[in-house]
Amino acid sequence: MANKEMKHEQNIAGKFYCTHPDDDNGEGCIACNVCYNGAPDFFAEDDDGNAYVKKQPTTDEEIEACREQIEECPVASIGEDGE
Repeated sequence: MANKEMKHEQNIAGKFYCTHPDDDNGEGCIACNVCYNGAPDFFAEDDDGNAYVKKQPTTDEEIEACREQIEECPVASIGEDGE
């Protein structure tokens, strides 16, 4: 489960977020590129290749696209319980 106390500083505010790569719980982004290739309208990469949420989903279809990335993330660094 993504650590909402260690959100990437470039996440746009909202429900979905990516965890900072320095998360001590081992759930930080590893720059695998799955989410920003799988849902490029919502996820982007910083200068180091780590993911962050650039746009929050609003429709059911968009939310489902982001939830798919949660399932695909190999280190559980994407969360849906942010504010």
